[in-house]
Amino acid sequence: MRVLIGSVVLAALLSAGPVLAADGKKERSASACFRPDDVNGFTVIDDRTVDVTISPRNVYRLTLFSPSPDIDWSLRIGIYSRGRSWVCSGYDAEIIVPDATGRRRYPVTDVRKLTPEELDAQKSKKK
Repeated sequence: MRVLIGSVVLAALLSAGPVLAADGKKERSASACFRPDDVNGFTVIDDRTVDVTISPRNVYRLTLFSPSPDIDWSLRIGIYSRGRSWVCSGYDAEIIVPDATGRRRYPVTDVRKLTPEELDAQKSKKK
């Protein structure tokens, strides 16, 4: 009887394996990560949203915890990664904005990679 139950459980797990693997790949691609050292530009969307550019097709939208009134005129920003070298989700990073008194830190609450459609729409707006 134990062998029969074990065989049924094993068969169920083996048949679910490919489905579980496909779901894992989908999750990883949706929450793609970047290294702060690879950022080569940024665009301020509003006082709580910043797009950072890794390459023309790799742009990540960062949502800040609180409004940053000084980020829209800043010529440069820094990205501090908390605890590891990759930024994958909110609370993995802080945006650092230099100002007259030193620098201000703004925690990031959300990170997502922009889709090709969003990138194309941004390019159309700039023309």
